[in-house]
Amino acid sequence: MFHSSANLKVYVATLPCDMRKSFDGLYAIVQGKLEASPQSGALFVFFNKKATLMKTLYWDGTGLWVLAKRLEKGTFSIPSSAKSKGEKISITPEAYQLLVQGVELKDGMTRAWFEAP
Repeated sequence: MFHSSANLKVYVATLPCDMRKSFDGLYAIVQGKLEASPQSGALFVFFNKKATLMKTLYWDGTGLWVLAKRLEKGTFSIPSSAKSKGEKISITPEAYQLLVQGVELKDGMTRAWFEAP
C-alpha cells in the first residue's frame, strides 16, 4: 500500500471538499486547485466541512487508491496551519498516521472521544 518512508510527501487540502467526489473528482482537485501531480506518489488528504470524514488519494505507480475514514463520534484534528491562505499544506508521514489514529496534532494527546480497542 503506502511506502511510509521519510521521502513520502503528504499534502492536506486547506478547504473542505465535497465528499461525494471519488477518483476522478479528487484527481481534478489535485491538478486544478492544489496545482500538483496526482501521480507524484504523494498522499493528498481531504476533509469535509465538519471534519468527520477524511479521504486520501494516492498513486502507487500502477493505479489510484482512494481511502476514506468516517468518524462515528468527534472530529478529526485538522492541523491549524491548514486554515492558512494557501490551498494545501505539507505534513510528515508520521503526522498523517497520528491524524488518522485520532491524535490531537497540537498537543500530542488522543482526543476525548477516542478510545483505543
